[in-house]
Amino acid sequence: MREALRSGRPINKILIAEGGQPGSLREIFSMAREGNIPVQKAERRRLNKFVPETAHQGVVALAAAREYVEVEDILASVKPGEAPLLILLDEINDPHNLGAILRTVDASGVHGVIIPRRRSAPLTQVVAKSSAGAVEYVPVARVANLAMTMEDLKKKGLWIAGADAAGEELYWDARLDGPLALVIGGEDKGLGRLVKERCDLLVRFPLHGRVNSLNASVAAALFAYEVLRQRRKAFA
Repeated sequence: MREALRSGRPINKILIAEGGQPGSLREIFSMAREGNIPVQKAERRRLNKFVPETAHQGVVALAAAREYVEVEDILASVKPGEAPLLILLDEINDPHNLGAILRTVDASGVHGVIIPRRRSAPLTQVVAKSSAGAVEYVPVARVANLAMTMEDLKKKGLWIAGADAAGEELYWDARLDGPLALVIGGEDKGLGRLVKERCDLLVRFPLHGRVNSLNASVAAALFAYEVLRQRRKAFA
């Protein structure tokens, strides 16, 4: 555990058994805090499920299926002459949704994905399987504060478009052909207040049935491909 933390290996979170000895874990707590790695308490039997044949001594680290990147790395990967296109995910908790979004990102040519460090599905093996291999090709940045990251992206010249049921424009009527970051909200509550306030524009998807929202991965796919359609039209 300590060697994994010292080496900088990507770790999603650390689970500590309830009733454990905090003194013996003080160094791990300190190293996790320095690395902004979430630490949670859990029942010992839950830890046993993760490492059924290993003596875990009351602490288990859940490693990422792939290493995270920095936001700057994603922007640096944009080819000269291309407008950056990113997808930001505000508290997407379902790993299957995250995997499906990564698959769409790879297929549509989006440059990368940004997720918050907390209250979001991390890059797990479930995500990797759901992505059908796309996790190996899509750069994912994990940030401490999504709203602040949005402000930084604005300073770099990107517009921020959020998908929200109260959006003033239908997504196909909004102008989406420039440097852009698309924001998709969580499965249950959509965009958080601070995230919504930092969007330059809010768009909605037309819904004619009785269900009042789309699955997050479907919304991401519609959003991304509408950007591609508009960009293709702009350069036609």
